[in-house]
Amino acid sequence: MKAGKTDHSPNGSAAAGLKGRVVVTGGGGFLGTRVVDWLRRRGAKDIVVPRSEQFDLRDREACRQVVDGATTVIHLAAKVGGIGFNRENPATLFFDNLMMGAQLMEEARVQGAKKFVAVGTVCAYPKFTPVPFREDDLWNGYPEETNAPYGLAKKMLLVQAQAYRQQYGFNAIYLLPVNLYGPGDNFDPRSSHVIPALIRKIFAAKQRDDPTVEVWGDGSASREFLYVDDAAEAIGLATERYEGAEPVNIGAGREITIKDLVGTISRLIGYRGQIQWDTTKPNGQPRRSLDVSRAEAAFGFRARTEFEPGLRRTIEWWTAQVAAQPAAASAR
Repeated sequence: MKAGKTDHSPNGSAAAGLKGRVVVTGGGGFLGTRVVDWLRRRGAKDIVVPRSEQFDLRDREACRQVVDGATTVIHLAAKVGGIGFNRENPATLFFDNLMMGAQLMEEARVQGAKKFVAVGTVCAYPKFTPVPFREDDLWNGYPEETNAPYGLAKKMLLVQAQAYRQQYGFNAIYLLPVNLYGPGDNFDPRSSHVIPALIRKIFAAKQRDDPTVEVWGDGSASREFLYVDDAAEAIGLATERYEGAEPVNIGAGREITIKDLVGTISRLIGYRGQIQWDTTKPNGQPRRSLDVSRAEAAFGFRARTEFEPGLRRTIEWWTAQVAAQPAAASAR
């Protein structure tokens, strides 16, 4: 398809979101597999999931090949990690995420895609954003330092989307999900986020009957977590229904302190040892909780999974992995 032959007007293109060829980058991952399943249940017939082994999205030509013939592009692929990974790899996180997103959107525009769904990150918000985070506060400060290179790289997709809409009439939307969790999450201790990292550590401590578990920070920071199936539904509904230029928060609308999170995970696992807080390590952003009213008003999304049942299902999934591979999975 050639850009000159395609009408990119945002008006009247909502139906295009699930029609034609839908390309889902990162569609083989933790969130992506759920998004693909949601699209299929909703009636999407032609879904393409490019794999990183074949297509390096940091390369412009690979991006061109991936979006060839696409009606809709949902960009989920990202280089991500927890606080430790972010501190060790700021340049990689900035470059990889910026190159993937910018080049993919440009190629989608050039080749005539009708819609581009850019999935950003809560890490794009300023460090001291008032709680609950509102989309209008997105530019009122610099992100938390350990997240900034990643958060700013993903935030540039919003700038690009709005610039492309203004100049080309390109229908690109931008979503801001909070931290996700659920069965199938990344439990690799080198790059996992807080929930899988804590589940793995506390479960291993119970298995070994360790008297203590060390956790980074002082426990005062808060986070909001969204069950992965709910996140997939939100992205699907936005793809299907949302046509706006403004960014949209995707979350559950509730927060929990890391101290309470550790206590809940310990209780669900049955660990009765002591928690040692390593206050020499960073807390990360002091608080995170989103105002999710725009998502409900714009495309009817509201999270359905209560936190503790979702957390229990995540622990049960990890327990099953440990039972299948006890020696490897229970190691630190």
